[in-house]
Amino acid sequence: MRELLGAGEPANDDVNLIPSQLRIRLLANGARTANGEDHDPYPVVRLFVADGPASWLLTELDPDDPDLAYGLCDLGLGAPALDYVRLSDLATVAGDQIRCDIDFAAHQPLSAYLSEAREAGAIRP
Repeated sequence: MRELLGAGEPANDDVNLIPSQLRIRLLANGARTANGEDHDPYPVVRLFVADGPASWLLTELDPDDPDLAYGLCDLGLGAPALDYVRLSDLATVAGDQIRCDIDFAAHQPLSAYLSEAREAGAIRP
């Protein structure tokens, strides 16, 4: 299992989910989208529930509403999809069970992860 940031570790910010260096990259991708740029970014961060099947591969944060993230969302019900998610909602619903995989490194653009996830019925980072 990869090393994880836990609920009590100070390296996290923004609702204790995403380290600041990854947050900067998410905001940069969000700015590209806000400027109307057509792009297929690589996921920047992987969030997951420690004791459950839910997982999110996020590519961006809305620069006007940095609590709003976009990416591949998989609630563990066999239907992963591109969608928006509020980080504060994840923190509220999953509490200290939500984790950021600090060792996650995307190896393909979001569209490729989406295709694979739809075929498998789940995100396979």
